[in-house]
Amino acid sequence: MFRSAEIIAVGSELLLGQICNTNAQFLSKQLAELGINVYFHTVVGDNPERLTTAIHTAKERADLLIFTGGLGPTKDDLTKETIAKVLQKNLVMDENALVNIETYFRKTNRLMSENNKKQAIVLEGSNVLANDYGMAPGMALTEKKHTYILLPGPPKELQPMFVNYGREYILSKLGVKEQIVSKVLRFFGIGESQLETDIDDLIEEQTNPTIAPLAGDQEVTLRLTAKHHSEEEAKRLIAQTEKLILARVGEYFYGYDEDTIFSVLFDKIQQSKYTLSSAESLTGGLFSERMTTFTGASSVIEGSVVCYTNDIKENVLGVSKEILDQFGAVSEECARDMADCAKKLFQTDIGVSFTGVAGPGTMDGKPVGTVYIGLALPSGETTVHHIQLVGSRDGIRQRTVKYCCHLLLNELFKSS
Repeated sequence: MFRSAEIIAVGSELLLGQICNTNAQFLSKQLAELGINVYFHTVVGDNPERLTTAIHTAKERADLLIFTGGLGPTKDDLTKETIAKVLQKNLVMDENALVNIETYFRKTNRLMSENNKKQAIVLEGSNVLANDYGMAPGMALTEKKHTYILLPGPPKELQPMFVNYGREYILSKLGVKEQIVSKVLRFFGIGESQLETDIDDLIEEQTNPTIAPLAGDQEVTLRLTAKHHSEEEAKRLIAQTEKLILARVGEYFYGYDEDTIFSVLFDKIQQSKYTLSSAESLTGGLFSERMTTFTGASSVIEGSVVCYTNDIKENVLGVSKEILDQFGAVSEECARDMADCAKKLFQTDIGVSFTGVAGPGTMDGKPVGTVYIGLALPSGETTVHHIQLVGSRDGIRQRTVKYCCHLLLNELFKSS
C-alpha cells in the first residue's frame, strides 16, 4: 500500500511560466480516486544535479514518485538518464518502442533523425508503458520501498498513458484486489473553512471512506473515496457517509461529480417543463450565455434583455420610471420590477434579474459588490435577494450568476 505520492514535473519551461502544470492537477485527481495521498508537487528545471536532489528529497517523504516530462529526443531531456544514475540502473533500447517511433515517421512522411532513437531507451527491468498518441514510451519500476513512474510531458500523451497503463500498474502494487469507488459532492454558498468546521468530526474520524475537501472557482467539493472487495459495498459506505454530511450541510449541496451549478439548474427547469427569461444589468448577459450552452436550451430559455442603462430598463424592459427615480437602478425595488418585467415580456414561468455594482466605483451611493437578484417564480411570488460580494469586477459578476442558480434551485426544490 502506498502511503503517499509525490509528482515531480521536469522542464525549465514550467519554471519560466511558459506553460501551466496541468499534468500535476490531472494526476492528483487520478491518485485521489485511487485513495493515494499526494502531499507534494515539485517542479525542476532541465538540470541533472537539481533533479537528483529532488529525487532524493522525494524518496524521504513518499513511496510513489511520478515524473512528468524530460523523455524526449533532445539533450535537455534527461529524466530517465538521471533516474538511472540515482538507481544505478542501465538504460537499454526497447525494440517495440523503436518500431513504434519508426512507424510514426513513416506514416507522417518525415525523415527520422538519429537522436529520435533516444526516446526508445528505457530503464532496464522496467515495465514499458506504451505511448498510443506520441513517441516516447513511459516506464514503471519498483525498487525496494519505492515505485517510480515516468510519463511524457504532453498532456495528450500523458493522460491516456496513465489511464490505460500507469493506473493498472499502481493497482497491481496496491497488493489487494479492492474496488475503489469515488464520488464528488458539490456545494455552493458556504466557504471551505465553514464546511470543514461543520463536518470536522467526520473528517477526523475518516477511515473508509475518506473525505477530501477542495475549494475552487467559488465553490467547495468533497471527494468521498471507499475501498472494498465488493463494489456495491464500497458504494454503500459512500452513501452512508454522504447521508451524514448532507444532514449537516445539505442546504448548500447542489450536485455530484462533473455537475455544474448551471447544468443542475438547467436540468431542473427542463424536467419541470418551465421556461426562463432574464433581465441583466450588472451581469451583461453572462447568465443567459451560461444557460444557453446546453443541448435543448431553446425549450427552456425564451430570451434575455441586457439593460445597462436606465433608458433601456424603462423603454425596452418596461421597468417603472417611478421606481428608477425614487429608488435607483441598484435597489431591491428595481430588481423586483426587472424580474417581473422579464417574466411578462417573454411570457415565461420564471424571470430572473441582476442589478448591482461590479466596480470600480460606487453607483447610486452603493459600494462595490452590492448585488440584488430578483426571482419571479412560477407560483406568482417574486423574491429579491441582497448579497454583498468582494473581489474583482469579473469575479463579482461570475459569483452573482452562480448565486442566482443557488437561490433559484433552493426555491424550485422547495416547491417540488
